[in-house]
Order: sequence, then structure tokens, then C-alpha cells
Amino acid sequence: MATLSSQPRRRPPLSRQAIKIRRRRVRDLKDPLPHRAQEIEPPSHHLSPEERALLYEEALYTVLYRLGQPEPAHVGESSELLRYLQEAFRMEPEEHQRLLRQVQELEKPIFCLKATVKQAKGILGKDVSGFSDPYCLLGIEQGVGVPGGSPGLQRRQKAVVRHTIPEEQIHRTQVITQTLNPVWDETFILEFEDISNASFHLDMWDMDTVESVRQKLGELTDLHGLRRIFKEVRKDKGQDDFLGNVVLRLQDLRCREDQWYPLEPCTETYPDRGQCHLQFQFIHKRRATAASRSQPCYTVHLHLLQQLVSHEVTQHQAGSTSWDGLLSPQAATVLFLHSTQKDLSDFHRSMAQWLAYSRLYQSLEFPSSCLLYPITSIEYQWIQGRLKAEQLEELAASFSSLLAYGLSLIRRFRSVFPLSVPDSPARLQSLLRVLVQMCKMKAFGEVCPESGPLPRLVTEALRTGTTEWFHLKQQHHQPMVQGMLEAGKALLSLVQDITGDLHQCQRTWNKIFHNVLKIDLFSMAFLELQWLVAKRVQDHIAVVSGAVTPEMGESLFQLYISLKELYQLAPVPSERDGVLALEGFHQWFQPAIPSWLQKTYSVALARVQRAVQMDELVPLGELTKHSTSAVDLSTCFAQISHTAQQLDWPDPEEAFMITVKFVEDTCRLALVYCSLIKARARELSAGQKDQGQAANRLCVVVNDMEQLRLVIGKLPTQLAWEALEQRVGAVLEQGQLQNTLHAQLQGALAGLGHEIRTGVRTLAEQLEVGIAKHIQKLVGIKESVLPEDAILPLMKFLEVKLCYMNTNLVQENFSSLLTLLWTHTLTVLAEVAASQRSCPLASKRLKIALQNLEICFYAEGCGLPPEALHTATFQALQRGLELQAASSRELIQKYFCSRIQQQAETTSEELGAVTVKASYRASEQKLHVELLSASSLLPLDSNGSSDPFVQLTLEPRHEFPELAPRETQKHKKDLHPLFDETFEFLVPAEPCQKDGACLLLTVLDHDTLGADDLEGEAFLPLRSVPGLTGTEEPGDVPQTRLPLTYPAPNARMF
Repeated sequence: MATLSSQPRRRPPLSRQAIKIRRRRVRDLKDPLPHRAQEIEPPSHHLSPEERALLYEEALYTVLYRLGQPEPAHVGESSELLRYLQEAFRMEPEEHQRLLRQVQELEKPIFCLKATVKQAKGILGKDVSGFSDPYCLLGIEQGVGVPGGSPGLQRRQKAVVRHTIPEEQIHRTQVITQTLNPVWDETFILEFEDISNASFHLDMWDMDTVESVRQKLGELTDLHGLRRIFKEVRKDKGQDDFLGNVVLRLQDLRCREDQWYPLEPCTETYPDRGQCHLQFQFIHKRRATAASRSQPCYTVHLHLLQQLVSHEVTQHQAGSTSWDGLLSPQAATVLFLHSTQKDLSDFHRSMAQWLAYSRLYQSLEFPSSCLLYPITSIEYQWIQGRLKAEQLEELAASFSSLLAYGLSLIRRFRSVFPLSVPDSPARLQSLLRVLVQMCKMKAFGEVCPESGPLPRLVTEALRTGTTEWFHLKQQHHQPMVQGMLEAGKALLSLVQDITGDLHQCQRTWNKIFHNVLKIDLFSMAFLELQWLVAKRVQDHIAVVSGAVTPEMGESLFQLYISLKELYQLAPVPSERDGVLALEGFHQWFQPAIPSWLQKTYSVALARVQRAVQMDELVPLGELTKHSTSAVDLSTCFAQISHTAQQLDWPDPEEAFMITVKFVEDTCRLALVYCSLIKARARELSAGQKDQGQAANRLCVVVNDMEQLRLVIGKLPTQLAWEALEQRVGAVLEQGQLQNTLHAQLQGALAGLGHEIRTGVRTLAEQLEVGIAKHIQKLVGIKESVLPEDAILPLMKFLEVKLCYMNTNLVQENFSSLLTLLWTHTLTVLAEVAASQRSCPLASKRLKIALQNLEICFYAEGCGLPPEALHTATFQALQRGLELQAASSRELIQKYFCSRIQQQAETTSEELGAVTVKASYRASEQKLHVELLSASSLLPLDSNGSSDPFVQLTLEPRHEFPELAPRETQKHKKDLHPLFDETFEFLVPAEPCQKDGACLLLTVLDHDTLGADDLEGEAFLPLRSVPGLTGTEEPGDVPQTRLPLTYPAPNARMF
């Protein structure tokens, strides 16, 4: 006799009757959820000792009476599961053995196979129409041996159900008419005693009804259908057709199975008979444990799940690791066996997991992402009607409890999720996503309809939490000793903490809240905190503004800097409403500005004095030629500039006055430093006879001043004068900034320049005496000494001294020193040259000395540049020495070179001009000259005319001693004479190619009674004559027109 499993009456344990359950009805017939209290707070997951013992008994019972093959990832050994349960429940060995014996003495449960016939596909068509009317017969055959592979077993497996199982134990599905792919989705509960010798049998049949031949012929569609008709005629009326069967040994099945099985034939006819989709689950009935008898299955499973998950989390925490949400194989096996044996639906398992995890999450530390799976599972299977009122209440309470707990964590996210823990951002983001998914659930909307939108709830929690965090921080920074200075330090620490928190919100937290909930945490936190900060700062300044001591001024300055950094974080006006409480906060600190400026100057002055006092005036290194005080001074000025940048006063006019004060103090410090460093040099040199040490210190002092000048020159950039000028343009009069700031700076630079020049002048004076002494000795050396040897003492002296100065002076000061020494050296040389004008030997020595000194001071580009060397004094001295040192012939040669140069540069014919043709025949060594004409001569006679003739000579005479001058015919009263005369000079080519070699054409006015008057001179350089430089004879010789020149009286030609 078969009864439905929904009937509450008990059945005999050995009955083999099954309970047929429709799948669509099973979902509505599960154990009800337990009633819970009305409070939001979840109950503790810790059990009383009595509850723990009952739950432990339930877990042991589940393991001892497990059925089916283990799942692939589950534990197969029951002993291992028992050891795990002992550890998870923290049972002592004696207590474990006692309870284990107690469970073993309990009555066994009724073993059942929950079989669901889902569907079939590809079955045989037995009817004339080509389809079948399939139904299934199924049952469990008990007590049959299973010697694998024996012929008897094969024959027995092919036997139909009605031949192997008693009729009262056979169960039948509905008939699905006219199909080859029937769908049943019917569930049966089949009891059995021993899994080791039990097998599941399913036969599929085609239902046949009594029909006339005429009806069947009406259904005939092909010849194959006709053969079916003849076959049916031969069989008994109403006899069903066998479609196939499935025979499975229960011991081969897992605890849960869901597979397609092939339909086996009784004979070899039609071996491919299609497949049948079957689901199996081993379950218990009449469990003998106290928990199963007294509590709903769902409640027991929930408690077991809480106990095992709590143990898993605790085990990971003991090992200093975080639980990742994955159960150990032992826990997963026990929970799977329990839910399967208790026949819990997937929905109730998800409900139990949600309730257990949501409760444990509020007391144990594990990832909130573990809550996502039960949320998704409940949402997927949600049907409100399947839950009773108390179940809906429990679910609503769990939602409300987790939401309240999550909001409390969000309210305290700064402490709950500290950035010092690397995974804090990920954990917060996971929590937010869990809350978002939970609030989006249909179940949440139906059971918690009065809950507000999650973004609004989170925003309120964040706003409340921000205020609470501020007050906690304020309490934390409360000073132990009451006083204005201590209160200022505490307020400064509070503002710094707030700024740091806002930076964290901006960099990390805001992205998380915006991505998940579209909440601008940073803007909300800033707007909330800035009001609180503004109130505290204004109260503090109101108390201390009347007595700003230096210490209090320093505290206020640090507070101002921190507030400025905080204010710079403000959201743009489009992202906020109204005016910020911190707007114009700089005005609160106006009374402290004089104290700040005075403190800055006092600290800098003390640092400068200390730096100079400790300075030994020794270069820091080969490349760094200034001393320690210059470095300290640079750092000191940089600190002043940094203070000005930190201050960055918003009001333009006041900012200008503050900058003027900074520049004034900096320039004053520079001049104070110059006085102190010179005094320090005098102090260190006092009583020392070593002039070299004094010179070294003087070099360091000059270098320090030069370094200071470089630092001062950077003030416009460091203090951002350009930006300041743009800000104050509308406030100040035009040129006021230039006249004030730049005038201060230029005055300081001028003072530093004077100090540097004075120091360099002192160094130069020490060398000038030696230079003058060596130059005086130069002209008194014996005549037998070569000039190159005579200047050696001077050059060695300069080499030693200049190398020393180059080593100890920076490049700028060394160049200034060289300029002074060069000017002095030229002056001494000029004086000595003037006194030795009549001595060629001395002049030659001075000339060579000048050449070597030029090379020395140029120093291959590392000394003075050419434009600094080649002054007017140098050029005049160079020309004078060249003349004084030259011989008569050299002077004559220079004279004609200069006249040739003058001739080349003359273009004016105001004195007239002569036209000639000249060529040289190398084969004859003859210079051929054709004097063609003269023109535009000046009238030198009283009659207004002239009697011109031309005298031709080869110059210099010492180069052409054998050649006499030649003259042309004299032309009477002719200012444009046409001579047309030819002259030949027998002369070798070599003297013609020398410097100064020329043909001198002297145009004279013939006077009968007196000396001839000079009309002018023309110089034809012989080097330019065709044929002189080549081997070929010249061809056509061009005419050459030479303007006449006249040497000015008393004029120097060189």
C-alpha cells in the first residue's frame, strides 16, 4: 500500500511501499522555519551545553548512517568525519566516546531512496502512428546477491519489474500519450533495508488500449505501421509493449545523483532504445535522535551549520589567517549528508546558510562575500507564498539585523577598516556590495517594505560616523595640562588628523562608495568636518589673540598652514551648497602676522650668527670652494622662502607688504653675513705670520659672498614676484612693486658686489707687487740672455700664483681677479716700455713678455676672453713695442706694408689717380710697367695748372739696391696727362714677393726755380702683378687705376 509522504501518520519500518510526490507540491511541503523573537539583534551562535550535546548527537547519527558513495571532493572515511566533529564541538575524548556509544544504541532510521523520474528521450515508437504512450514502473528489489558479471545477474537485470518485485511494491508514473520524448517529473520515496543487496528497477512500457482494426488503419501512415498492425493482431488484446528498463545497484549510487541512463532491452532487438533522466537522493525517515524528534529539520540544520562555520572561522584565526569562505572537506561532507538525509530543499538550505552566515558575520570575522551566494540563491528561488508568517518574520529580522550591523560598520569604517590592514578597502567594498545585493532582492522588498533607500541610509550613517569620529579625535587630543599653548598643539594635531583622513577619503574611500552607491563620501565628510573645525579654531583664536607670544605665534602659524592645506581640499563650488565655514579663515590670523615675521627673522639671524661662528673658512671640497657658513646661509634663505610660500597670504595688498618684509629681512641678513664673515676671517688670521693662510681665508670669504649673491638673485623666483605682480596689479600703483622690491634687491646686490670687489682688489694688490718687480727685473738682465729666457721668472711667478687663485676662487671671482691683474700688468708694461724707448733689446723682451702674458691670461679659453684682453691699452702697447723692437729695415718694410694697406682702402680720387699696366716675365726676370696716364690732378702752380711727371721706384730700396728710379716726360700745364710710356726693371722674382715690396708711383709738379711739388703717391703691390706667382707668361694685362694718396703730416702709419 502506498501513501503520500505528506501524510503525517507513521508507517511500518519494513514496508516497501513508496510515496509518490509531485515535484511542484514538494516545494510547498517542507518543514516550517522556527519562530523567533521580535528583537533585531540576532541570537548568539553559542549553544548551551545541553543544546550542544543534542546537536552533537545529531551530527554523529548523520555520519554513522550515511548512505551512498561520497562526492568527489568529500571525505569518504567516517572515522575522519568523527574526529573532525569531536574537534569542531570541542568534545573531550571520554565525552565523545560516551555520546558515540549512545548514538550507536539508537534505533536505525528508515532508509529511503528518493527517486524522481524526470523525462525520457529517443524512445521507441510502438504505435501505428510511430509514437508511444509511455509510462514507467519502478521499485527496489531487496535481498538479491550481486556477484558482478555473472550470467545470472545479466539475465536478472533484463527481467521486467513485475517479474522481480511484488506487485504491491511496484509504483507507476502517469501515461504520456503519443510522444517519443515524454516528461513526467514525478518523485517517489522508496524504502529499503540494506543498501548492499538492494537494486533499483525501472521499466518503461507503451500503454495499449483495445481498438478496432478500422481505427488502426485510419492511423496508418507507412508500411512500417502496417507491420505494427499485423504484430498487434498476433498479440493479446490490451497487452502493453516493453520499451526498455534501467537497473542500478544502490551501493553504486552517490548520495545525490542526477544523470541520463540508457534504456536497456530485454533482448538484442532494437538495442538503442533511448535514455531516461533520473534523480536519486538517499534520505532518512524516523531518525531516532532527540533533536530530530523535537525540532524541525530546518532548525537543526541551521544550528549545525552555525557550529561548523564558527569552528572553521576560529581555526583560521588561530592560524593567523583569514577564512576565505570555503568549508573544509570534512565540514562540507557533514553538512551535505545532513541536508540530504533530512531532505531539505535547495531553498531551505540557502535560507539556513543565509541565516547562519548573517548571524555569524556579526560576531566573527570572515569575508562578507560569503553572504553573496545565499543572497543570490534565495533571490533565484524566491516565492513568498512558500513561507509562513513566522518564517517571513525571521527572514525580515535577519535582513534588518544585518542592515543595521552593516550600517554600524560603515559608520565606524575608519576604525573597522583601517588602511594599515592591506585588505581593508576590499573588505569594505565587499560589505557594500552585499548590502546592495540584499536591498535589491525581491525578498527584501517584500518582507522589509518600510526600509529606506540604501544610499540614504549609508549617507546618514557616514555623516553620523564622521561627527562621532571628530569628537573621538578631539577627545583623544585633549591635553593633559590645561593651557593656551597645549590647547593650540592639541587643535593642530586634530586638524592634521582631519586633513589626513580627508586625503584617505579622497584617494581610497570615495572611489569605493561612489562606485558601489554613487555616494560622494569626500564632499560629505569635508562639509561636515569643516564646520566643526572652523568652530574650534575660532574659539581658540578668540582666546589667544590678545597675547601672541613667540611660542604661541609659532603654534598659530602651524595651525594656519594646516588649515590652508585643509581648505585646499574643498570641493569645487558646483559640488557644494552655500559658503564654507572656512571661507576667509586667514583673516582670523591677522594679529599673529607681525609675530610670524619677527620670528622668521630672529631664527634666521641666530642661525647665520651660529653658522659664521662655527665656520673655519675652509673650502668644502675641490669643486665646492665656499665654506660651511655659505651652505647654512643658503639653507636659511631657502627656509625663509619656504615660509613665504607656506604663508601665501590670500589678500593681495597684505601679501605685497609681507613680501616686502621678507625681502627686506633677507637683504639685511645678507649684509650682516658679510660683516660677520669678514670679522671671522680677521679673527682667525690674527697673530698668524703665514700670509698664505690669510690669502686662503680671503679667497673663501670672497667665494662665500659670491655664493650669497647667487642665492639673493633667486629671490624673485623663490618668492614668485611675477604671480604677486599679477595679483596686486589692481591694488597697487603702477611701478610700485618695481620701485620697492626690485630696488631692495638691487641695493643688496650692489652692496654684495662692492664687498666682493673689495676682497678681490685686496687679493690683486698682493700679486701686483710681484708682477711689477719681475717686469722691472726683465729689462735689467744681461744682453747675453735670450728674451725667451729672460721672461721665465715672470711667467713662473704668474703660473704659481694664478693656479693658486684658480684653485681657491670660484670662476666669477677668479675672472674678476684676472681682469684687475691684466689691467695692472698692462699699465706696468707701458710705463717700462716708455722708459726703454731707445733700447731695442729691452723693447723686444717686453714685446715677448706681452705675447706670453696674453697667452697666460687667456689660458686656452679658461681665463679672460679675447675682448677683455685686447683693450685699447693693450693694442697701443703692442704697436709701440713692435716699433721699438723692430730694426730700420723692418720699420721701412712695415711702413710700406701700411702704405699698401692704405692704398687698398682708398677709394676717393680727390688727389687724382694714375693708370698703369704691370706684368712680370719670369723667363726674362723683368718687370714690365706701362704708365698710361694720370687724371684729376690738383693744380699746384699759380697759373691754376701743373707740370706733372711721374717718378717710378721699386721699394723698399734695400730690397732693390741696384735699380735706379725712373721718370716719365714732363707735361706742361696738364691736369690730365697722357704719358703712355713703358719701363722695364731687371729684377728677380724673390724680392718682389716679400711683404711691403711695391712699385711706388710719385706724381710731382715740376718747378723750374725750386723743388718739385708733390701731387700724390700710389703704391702697386708687386705680389699682385700678373706672372709673378705663376710659371706661365702673362697674356692680356689689365689696367690698374690707383687713387693718389698723401701721408698726413706727423701721422703714424703703424
